[in-house]
Amino acid sequence: MSTDAPHAIVVLDHEAIPGFMEAMTMPYQLKDANIIGDLHPGDVITADVLVSKTGQQTVLLDHIVVVAQAKPDYKPVVIYHVPTAGDIVPDFKLRNQDGRAIHLGQFKGQTLLVTFIYTRCPLPNFCPLVTRNFATINKQLAGDPKLHGKTHLLCVSFDPDRDTPAILRAYAAQYIGGDAKTAFAHWDFAVPSKTELQEMAKFFNVGMSNGENGTITHTLSTTVIGPDGKVAQFYPGNEWTPDQLVADVKKLAGKAS
Repeated sequence: MSTDAPHAIVVLDHEAIPGFMEAMTMPYQLKDANIIGDLHPGDVITADVLVSKTGQQTVLLDHIVVVAQAKPDYKPVVIYHVPTAGDIVPDFKLRNQDGRAIHLGQFKGQTLLVTFIYTRCPLPNFCPLVTRNFATINKQLAGDPKLHGKTHLLCVSFDPDRDTPAILRAYAAQYIGGDAKTAFAHWDFAVPSKTELQEMAKFFNVGMSNGENGTITHTLSTTVIGPDGKVAQFYPGNEWTPDQLVADVKKLAGKAS
């Protein structure tokens, strides 16, 4: 890989992209020009290739992750951690839809499902999709009272400037089906402080940058935390299904998946 900082262009010697193009060397424009400083000639990266559907085709790179650095004498601005089974989860602190302080450690002894969203997300296949999936999981677990009591769901907002408890509560009600206090007994919507958010984002591998019109360009991250407070399973992106997470829960509860 080589870079052209003034124009936020990177030249990649890449493998074949199935259904799109063969292996070749060609320039790509970065969707987020601000990350050019984190990239260096010779780095090995993974990324999403975004192709416009307009007549004048545009190809952009997004969600870039440096998997191998060309030189050991520099470090990226933010070093992300990819959750791996057995990792101890820090006791992150948040404030939920009721304005009440909560922390991850209080759910020890239960299986905790954690995903990241923000209420203004305009992309139906991002935050709305994972929240709908959590709603499906919530209903499935409610059908097994014994399993239901051993689990908890948590949607974490990465928009502390705008996602107040009242906004989180109104957003959550659309998916839970109401805003009665009992509706949140099994599922919290919460937001950390800005400082805590940065640490959570690094631990749970959530990339974020400010987009146009106040939007947030971000990656997706969903983690199953076992009753012992350790990572049991990590799902990047949005391709996981509610059935997969319910199977993880059953496995941790000692049931056949």
